[in-house]
Amino acid sequence: MRGDLQKDTNDMAEIQIKNVAKTFGAYQALHSIDLAIADQEFMVLLGASGCGKTTLLRIIAGLETASIGEVWIGGRRVDHLAPKDRGIAMVFQNYAVFPHLTVFENIGFGLRMAKMPNDEVKRRVERTASLMHIEQLLKRYSGELSGGQRQRVAVARALAMEPDVILMDEPLSNLDALLRLEMRAELKGVLAESKTTAIYVTHDQVEAMSLADRISVMHQGRIIQAASPIEVYRNPAAQFVAGFLGNPPMNFLRAEKAGDGKWNVAGETVDGPRGAEAPLQFAIRPEDMQIADQGLPAQVRLVEPLGAHLLVTCDVDGTMLRAVLDSDLSLKAGDHIKLAPQPDRVRWFDPETTKAVA
Repeated sequence: MRGDLQKDTNDMAEIQIKNVAKTFGAYQALHSIDLAIADQEFMVLLGASGCGKTTLLRIIAGLETASIGEVWIGGRRVDHLAPKDRGIAMVFQNYAVFPHLTVFENIGFGLRMAKMPNDEVKRRVERTASLMHIEQLLKRYSGELSGGQRQRVAVARALAMEPDVILMDEPLSNLDALLRLEMRAELKGVLAESKTTAIYVTHDQVEAMSLADRISVMHQGRIIQAASPIEVYRNPAAQFVAGFLGNPPMNFLRAEKAGDGKWNVAGETVDGPRGAEAPLQFAIRPEDMQIADQGLPAQVRLVEPLGAHLLVTCDVDGTMLRAVLDSDLSLKAGDHIKLAPQPDRVRWFDPETTKAVA
C-alpha cells in the first residue's frame, strides 16, 4: 500500500484503445477508435454534444460495452472486467456527494467500502483533502458547502482511492466562470502531483487548452486529431478542428490557383502550396491579421470593443471575416481597410477532403 499519493515507478497506467466501435441499434456512436494515452498523461476528449466523447469514456470505465475493440490499462486488457476491477475512479458532472455524510465520510466512502483500516482511511482522506484545500471542511455536511467545495470533495474522493486512472466527465460545467478558472488550475496541479493518468471529457475548448497534455478532438464518433494543445490550435489537421477551436474560430476564404505556389484570395495574390489543385480554403486566425497598406480588402461591418482588443467583423469578397485588432484603433462600420495575414500563420485546406494541405 502506498504511503502517499505518489505512484510507484513500476505502477504504470498507460491506456490503449484498440479499434473500439459502438453501435446503438442502427446508430453508429463510435467508429474504430484507436488511441494511446501515456502513463501520467492528461488527455482531454474535446467535442460538441453527440460526438461520442462520453460514450468512449464510459467504455473505458466499463459502464458501456464496446461493440468491437479492446481497452488496455497498464498492459492489462480490461474490457471484460467490471468497473471496480479496472483500477479507475470517476468524477461526474453532478457532484454525487452524500448529503447525510460529512466531508470526511464522503471522501472516505470508497475506502470504507474497500474495508481499509481506519488509520489508512484517515491518512488518505486528510492527504487528499489537503491537496484540494478543503481540510478545514472535513467535519461539515455537504449541504453546508458551495458548489465549488462539493466538486472538490468529489475529486478528493476519487483521488483517495489512489487509482491508476481517473476519468472525468465535464466535472466543472456546473460551476460559475470564476470557480471554473480556480478549479482548472487546482485540478491540473493536483493530478500532476498525484501522478495519475487522467482522461477528461469536455465541450469547453478553453478547459481543454488549459488542462491537457494532449487533446483528442472528436467529431461524429471519430477522433479527428490528437496532439498537444498548441499543435491542435496552430496546425489543425482538418477544417473541422480549425473551425471548432478558437473564439472566434479560424476564418476561411476561397482560394483559386494563380500559378505554381500562387493563389488568388479576395483579389489578392498570396503564396501558398505548390502542386495543389484549385480550389483550396485559405485559413487564418482572427488574431493573426493586422491593418496594413497591402492586404485583403475588407469593409468593416461591426466593431466590438473587448477591453484589450477590438473584435472587428468585416466583409471580404462577400465572406464574413473576423479580426482581433488593437483597441487603440479608431474604426467604425462602413470603413474600408486592408488586412494583412501573418504569412507563417496561414493554413490551407482541401474543400473536398477537408484535410490540411501542407
